[in-house]
Amino acid sequence: MKNLNLEDPIAKLGLNDTVINILNENDINTIDELWKLKRKDLKGLNLTSEQINHIIIKMQLKGIDLNHKKY
Repeated sequence: MKNLNLEDPIAKLGLNDTVINILNENDINTIDELWKLKRKDLKGLNLTSEQINHIIIKMQLKGIDLNHKKY
């Protein structure tokens, strides 16, 4: 993974502030905690489809995807 440590804060993914705030409010602070989630889990946090797609794209750019997938 491109200089990515799963224990890094989610801010390292380059997510926008609104998404980071929603995740932090739900005790999702590290990339590892986010990586374990599924799209359905994120919807349960009241993230919009657009915000979820933003997260997925940012994660894919780092070589990972939701639900513990690595590339």
